[in-house]
Amino acid sequence: MPAVRAGFFPLDEQLKLWEKNWSEGVIQDAVWLSGIVEYEKVEEVMDRIGQMAISDSSAWRRIQKWGARFRAVAEAERIRANTLPESWEMVPREVQPVGRMGVAMDGTKIHIRGEGWKELKVGSVFDVAVRPTLDQDTGDLVARAHAVNNSYVAHLGGPEIFGQMVWAEASRRGWERAPDTEALGDGAVWIWNLVADYFYDSRQLVDWYHGAEHLAAVARLLKGEGTLAATRWRNAHETILYQGHAARIVQVLSVAAQDQDDLDVAEELEKEAGYFRNNKRRMKYLEMREEGWAIGSGMVESAGKQFKARFAGPGMHWSRPGAENLLPVRAAIMSGRFDELWEQVYNSPQN
Repeated sequence: MPAVRAGFFPLDEQLKLWEKNWSEGVIQDAVWLSGIVEYEKVEEVMDRIGQMAISDSSAWRRIQKWGARFRAVAEAERIRANTLPESWEMVPREVQPVGRMGVAMDGTKIHIRGEGWKELKVGSVFDVAVRPTLDQDTGDLVARAHAVNNSYVAHLGGPEIFGQMVWAEASRRGWERAPDTEALGDGAVWIWNLVADYFYDSRQLVDWYHGAEHLAAVARLLKGEGTLAATRWRNAHETILYQGHAARIVQVLSVAAQDQDDLDVAEELEKEAGYFRNNKRRMKYLEMREEGWAIGSGMVESAGKQFKARFAGPGMHWSRPGAENLLPVRAAIMSGRFDELWEQVYNSPQN
């Protein structure tokens, strides 16, 4: 008679009732929930909805196990996408894109115990689709480009590995077969360095709202906080910027800095002039919109907020391994890939 593990019966083995008699479906649900809400909430939801007694510490342990395997899949994808195949190797078939594609990158902060607030780099890969959109100013329906079918990666560390991760996701989705592409970001130098490395032939654009925020800061410097003059100045210069005349903004700010008696204000104005000077070739908003491209990086800013919602709640301090094991689960859920990746990791050879 074959040996049976203590506490298990042949039917348990057949039904895959492992880990304290939890079925695969229960484990999957606990891991999925852990990527959305705090571990304490996982315990509450599983008890109330699933009528399953799973403690918060048990949910945490499931993430350490299965999240590590999600990480391993992401790492394998990163290495494969960034390693030249040998002459005899068959290159995996790429997903055929439906048309234009885009990539956007940004950073947010989460707290790591013993390290303090650390930057979490977030990347989004998306398709660009033109759809009828209600214009908030005119009330008319107009054709506007939107980022759709977004997928995400996140990395708690430097830009080198992160850039490889973003490229791996873009490659997985068929970036190299897209007829045309765009890259969006704010003014951070590390973003445009990565664009130069991995997405050098893409159209580059600084997010419109970041540019407008810089103009709002200038308006406050020149005209005062909350004044009608500040609003008028901002609106007038937003029109200039939107029309693609960032060089004119640079000139206006440089002259204003030279005429400023307050040295601190003059320094800030020069700094803002430098921002527009360095990014003026990435600020052709009207042209890009008319050619059917997204001009805002809301897709990746929204992603940053979604990661913060899980990782930067009140009083949340993470160990580095704890955060790194949960990040790929959270990214898979946000990308709509959780079930696909779960099947892959759950059915892979167990250690």
